[in-house]
Amino acid sequence: MKKIGFLSFGHWSSTRHSKTRSAADVLLQSIELAVAAEEVGADGAYFRVHHFADQLGSPFPLLAAVGARTSRIEIGTGVIDMRYENPLYMAEDSGAADLISGGRLQLGVSRGSPEQVLDGFRYFGYEAPEGKDMADVARSNTEVYLKVISGARFAEPNPRPMFPNATSGPLAIQPQSPGLRDRIWWGAASDATAEWAAELGMNLMSSTLKVDESGKPFHVQQAEQIEKFRAAWKAAGHEREPRVSVSRSIMPIVTDEDRAYFGYERDGEDSFGFIDNFRGVFGRSYAAEPDVLIEELAKDTALAAADTVLLTVPNQLGVDYNAHLLESIVTHVAPGLGWR
Repeated sequence: MKKIGFLSFGHWSSTRHSKTRSAADVLLQSIELAVAAEEVGADGAYFRVHHFADQLGSPFPLLAAVGARTSRIEIGTGVIDMRYENPLYMAEDSGAADLISGGRLQLGVSRGSPEQVLDGFRYFGYEAPEGKDMADVARSNTEVYLKVISGARFAEPNPRPMFPNATSGPLAIQPQSPGLRDRIWWGAASDATAEWAAELGMNLMSSTLKVDESGKPFHVQQAEQIEKFRAAWKAAGHEREPRVSVSRSIMPIVTDEDRAYFGYERDGEDSFGFIDNFRGVFGRSYAAEPDVLIEELAKDTALAAADTVLLTVPNQLGVDYNAHLLESIVTHVAPGLGWR
């Protein structure tokens, strides 16, 4: 069995063929797509977070709304850029959203990817201290966030509070949502950050982009990253089993509309290039009839190693088409791979 979720980048544009022409369109359709995904048997609704872009930004209002409209599926991010976050405020927002959903949040966090503006975190009021860089800040913010959602009591109480405190001594961030700490994922681009995430007890989220560390095919490097993550997890002595997700672009061709949209992507290949000052390997897209997809995906060693697959969806094609896409994967592809 493998959990199947969708990952939406939440694009909108005024182009003629876009069905998401405004931020309101994206937000409302994201909620509807999550409802539809639950109805067709998918397991998760995940959303990308980008700042200063015509894409989804602040995730928690959306996650809370999805939580209120659904009852079963996991709801998450892939990923929140921790260079931009106040970890205490984020703890309050995520605790509230998790409680609204009944404990279904699965939050992916990370150092983030290249943004639309230079050093956008500075406009949010954040800069690296002397001797550090913003990757250090992202990891530090994450460590603080993990502590406070675990119930750390650190704030000195007012001796004359407006309302009586429920406990004596230092106070914790509220609300607390039990179990949220075990549902935080780190989006790791490198093997080293995957191992760091394991040491801290975070699940692993690995996308369609990875630091090229060997020149091997993308899925091989990603499978090796997963293996190193699990070894580091075991060495750290955590009691629970970790979760691992990988992202893929998978387009089953079962209708003429599918063929018109994605028939040209049949021969996709990995690509290598430089992004944000490192050499990366980008995973291929898969587009074919279901029987061909099953044969190709069975060779993907990272997919085999993960317990969760996040399917990137073309959100600008609208709710109905993306629901059809998810249903095609759940119905025609997943059973042939043993995921269902």
